[in-house]
Amino acid sequence: MDKHLDHADQADFKTLTDRREELEDIGQNCSTNPTMGDIINRRFSRRGFLGGSLAVAAIATTVSPLAILTADEARAETISAFDFKEIEIGIDETHHVAEGYDADILLRWGDKVFADSPDFDPMNQTPASQAKQFGYNNDYVGFIPLDGNPDHGLLVVNHEYTNAEIMFPNFASVVKETKDGKEAETVKLGDYNKDLVDIEMAAHGGTVIEIRKVDGKWQPVLDGKYNRRITADTEMQISGPAAGHARMQTPSDPTGLKVFGTVNNCAGGITAWGTYLLAEENINGYFGGEMAEDHPEFAQMKRLGIPGGQYEWSKFHDRFDVSTEPNESNRFGWVVEVDVMDPNSIPKKRTALGRFKHEGAESVVNKDGHVVFYCGDDERFDYVYKFVTTGKYNADDRAANMDLLDDGTLYVAKFDADGTLEWLPLVQGQGPLTAENGFASQADLLINTRFAADALGATKMDRPEDVQPNVKTGKVYVMLTNNSKRKADQIDSANPRAENAFGHIIEISETDGDFTSTKSKWDVLLKCGDPSIADVGASFSTATTKNGWFGMPDNCAIDADGRLWVSTDGNNEKATGRTDGIWAVDTDGDARGTSKLFFRVPVGAEMCGPSFNPTSDTFFLAVQHPGDAGLATFENPATRWPDFKDDMPVRPAVVVVTKQGGGRIG
Repeated sequence: MDKHLDHADQADFKTLTDRREELEDIGQNCSTNPTMGDIINRRFSRRGFLGGSLAVAAIATTVSPLAILTADEARAETISAFDFKEIEIGIDETHHVAEGYDADILLRWGDKVFADSPDFDPMNQTPASQAKQFGYNNDYVGFIPLDGNPDHGLLVVNHEYTNAEIMFPNFASVVKETKDGKEAETVKLGDYNKDLVDIEMAAHGGTVIEIRKVDGKWQPVLDGKYNRRITADTEMQISGPAAGHARMQTPSDPTGLKVFGTVNNCAGGITAWGTYLLAEENINGYFGGEMAEDHPEFAQMKRLGIPGGQYEWSKFHDRFDVSTEPNESNRFGWVVEVDVMDPNSIPKKRTALGRFKHEGAESVVNKDGHVVFYCGDDERFDYVYKFVTTGKYNADDRAANMDLLDDGTLYVAKFDADGTLEWLPLVQGQGPLTAENGFASQADLLINTRFAADALGATKMDRPEDVQPNVKTGKVYVMLTNNSKRKADQIDSANPRAENAFGHIIEISETDGDFTSTKSKWDVLLKCGDPSIADVGASFSTATTKNGWFGMPDNCAIDADGRLWVSTDGNNEKATGRTDGIWAVDTDGDARGTSKLFFRVPVGAEMCGPSFNPTSDTFFLAVQHPGDAGLATFENPATRWPDFKDDMPVRPAVVVVTKQGGGRIG
């Protein structure tokens, strides 16, 4: 084993990233709403799954060891929509892509975004330099063509959070701690100062940068007129129903209309009119201080896990201290829209889409012109949402679309065991959403979106992350990462497994391909995990090889041919012998439920941001927190990807995949 990998087995304690994620994903939903596991189990018990085609059986039942033994015969009869040669699972210091493809590093943390950006100097980082350099932990990646050119456009990238232990030199150390009577080594952070906090704030947000393919290879255009960095200090406008509300007002902004910065931007989206959406996810970790239990904001803050205190920002910036500015946190947890065609434009937090831990904001123009956005609330036992604009998209007038996101109806999903799905409108005054129940206005309701969804009886899900509509088929795919805290008496037909360590994927069929439908159908596309272990209860097709199964689906993408690609977050490297990566998943015909490994990340990394250019001959991928395994520090990461130089730290980066000789991916 490589020396950089040795320390991955030294500590029984979790990495700092593991601990951060556990704190951010406690599961604050105390409602008595049914869970998706209960619904899936009831659904499965009502259907005769054992007859019919391999595809039906693969979705409905656990793949037994006997089925695995006969997989070769099944593969011979299965025609996949993907024709690349699958790569092998494994764990090592670098990334791997399918044979016949190139995977090139396009942008790394610290790279220049502007022609006058300073060179990256990891030993002498400053807030000013980071504000002009590519940010940390790239997550969502989107591509907006310029003048319709698939080989020239704007790359937009979210920067979700920072890993101080592998980001700052001489800051983290390995110490011994005792836990449950057992001594082990773990990583401990040093003492923050304001400069370090401000560097972290500058490394958050997003990047807009012009890129162009030259002689078959993509490269950034540093003098691009649209290039910009968005950070946790960027001025933003609050728009929509909650704009100006008393609960959005603070001492520094008595209007309730202006806020600085966006944080924890996980997945996102691109609109039909060419704007960039950053979804604010785990906002709770940035707020510190204490909130009295009799404070009017205490209950909703607790529902969101605020204050989480994973960062030290509140010690240097009063607005992140809930005891000093209790309303500031109400100004986070939204979807932010950026007009990328105007680098001086003020981003807008679109409050009509609700406030929760947004994972993504993927959209589709419906056949009647309304635009529909899908979002997951990324926490255990929370919900799936969609937003339907009141206005209609105008393909001939971009300006007419610029405020579509300020007016519309937000819906939350309620799944039933008979395979139907009801989208419940979150509208003040309807049903239980009244002033008597704490929803005095639509602004109140949207600030307290989780409480409103609780009141309507929405279905509690296993960490809903990316939600992706497929315009070609009228179907929608929901990535449910996992929920190890779901007990046996909490399973339902749409969340079918207790202690669901590997997650699953739900397929929603919108009625007649109408994405505005309020009554739809659903099924389980995949139950993830190792199908050769019966107790896991996975449901991959028997045509799936030992390399093809995965766990913890996180983000996904639909290519130009309407095919599904899934990225993962959390494959336990020690337990599974595999890293995170990109899997191509068949959704139709006898190959349905078949998965093939296309790309895998270096040790310690998470796979994010799968996105295609319009012709699907370029695949953009984000490698997040590489080297974060075991007792990783700046001085001793698990890998020095992607530079592999002793004077360079491990660096999150965007990778661009192209086919050798040209052609569509996959």
